Amino acid sequence: MGRISDETRSQKEESIRSAIDRLLRGELPPGGKCDLSTLAAEAGVTRTAFYPKKNRDGTVRPGPYQHLADEFERRLKLLHEAGTVVDPRTAQIERLKAVNSSLEDRLAKQNTEIAELKEFKQLALSRIAAQHLEIERLRAATEAGAKVATLSTRRPITGTIGSCS
Repeated sequence: MGRISDETRSQKEESIRSAIDRLLRGELPPGGKCDLSTLAAEAGVTRTAFYPKKNRDGTVRPGPYQHLADEFERRLKLLHEAGTVVDPRTAQIERLKAVNSSLEDRLAKQNTEIAELKEFKQLALSRIAAQHLEIERLRAATEAGAKVATLSTRRPITGTIGSCS
């Protein structure tokens, strides 16, 4: 690619700045994100213009619009730090991550509760089985003619019990 004139460069830079402002206001194209690829597409420049280049001797030089890419990323970072979410998909992702985290916590609590209830059920069934075996043993002993002591009925209380003072 050949060199571009100063006029063309300034037009492209103005186009990129305009695209930066639109993207940072949240005016994203359908299917676009708030990133350098979308910025390049919106400004009508190649994405590689935002990255450093290598000379033939191996030295590195800045890309023609790298300073604008740095400005875009700096402004985007400032917006994020201020709590402004430019990309609605990013906000949705963050919201879904929070929902997912709360659901995972809820699931862990429910699994713990289910385990405790299973233990309680097993204990209750064991006690019921033991009580059933005791009842069967007592019935068998009664039917076999074993001596079963009957308890006397209560006598009516006459007089006072204990001191009345």
